[in-house]
Amino acid sequence: MANNRRRLVGRVISDKMQKTVVVQIERRKMHPLYKKVVISTKKIMAHDETDQVPVGALVRVVESRPLSRHKRWVVETVLETPEVFDVNKDTGGEA
Repeated sequence: MANNRRRLVGRVISDKMQKTVVVQIERRKMHPLYKKVVISTKKIMAHDETDQVPVGALVRVVESRPLSRHKRWVVETVLETPEVFDVNKDTGGEA
């Protein structure tokens, strides 16, 4: 049986809830008349079982059954993690 659930790629913008992340999905589309690229964004809540996905990570989410009032997506994989900025290492200052 084929797995034909929708999969989207987006960036995590919030991880303040337990086992839930907010993912921003960005869609770029050419305007039919003016030929300008129009960017539309949508925020979705996705289930994160490990609770280890940081803010700024690029993730792939997959459609699932309703898990709560707003959650209908599950984090499938983390495609890219953000670089951690260490203040003491870059500036040479003491903590």
